[in-house]
Amino acid sequence: MELTAEPRTTEPKTQAGPAGRRDADGMAVASFVLGLVGLLVMNVFLGPVSIVLASVALWRGTERRGRALLGLGLGVADLVVLGALIAADGTMSWSMTG
Repeated sequence: MELTAEPRTTEPKTQAGPAGRRDADGMAVASFVLGLVGLLVMNVFLGPVSIVLASVALWRGTERRGRALLGLGLGVADLVVLGALIAADGTMSWSMTG
């Protein structure tokens, strides 16, 4: 009786499994929601957070690619709105009173 050992491969473990994919999907949804909310309030904070979350979700290979791309676009739109507000009246907030 002869025993032979199979060669072991030392491949690094990645988060491509269900838990890693679920995290990436959650990040895609969070980037979309934060980007959408950021159009109305706190765009100076929520815009960059939305961009980072969308980028990480896309890098990890989310199944919700469209939602991540929308979050990325909304994060950029948040920063564009911020720039327009600063150019218009020199403030970083909406003003309902004129």
